[in-house]
Amino acid sequence: MVLTYLRLDSGSTDYVLKKYDLDAIVRQAVRKYASQFIRKKIRLNYEPLSCEVLTDEKWLLFVIEQILSNALKYTRSGEIFITLEAPKTLCIRDTGIGIAPEDLPRIFEKGFTGYNGRSDKKASGIGLYLCRRICGRLNHKLIVTSKVDVGTEVRIDLDRRALEVE
Repeated sequence: MVLTYLRLDSGSTDYVLKKYDLDAIVRQAVRKYASQFIRKKIRLNYEPLSCEVLTDEKWLLFVIEQILSNALKYTRSGEIFITLEAPKTLCIRDTGIGIAPEDLPRIFEKGFTGYNGRSDKKASGIGLYLCRRICGRLNHKLIVTSKVDVGTEVRIDLDRRALEVE
């Protein structure tokens, strides 16, 4: 996480923007956390997304991995849903403990851990901060909604118009 933080602020960040298969990126992230899904007995509700997106694969993968990591960390039982909303919005929803309403406006602040992070004692307060910064640089919108004891939904709006070259 620290290395990602340092690389993000370097002047030579290596963005490679092109069209990628969103399914391939999401599957990499799911594979990384497969053992946690099994160990925690969290059900994954996922169907192929069949979508190409203009993005940077490495940086978007980091964002998706961070969101899945948080979903797994704060979901004691239940399931995690990965869906695609039209036109190109990736939705990752969990049935976890949710985020307190007073914490929600601050979750993207550097170092903010909120009530859940303090009780978990493993939160750094840097993950969602990095996700917001990366999405900003990739021109993707990151939106989080949550209800305590119901769950959290993270939406990544990947609908980006291709730049016209003159």
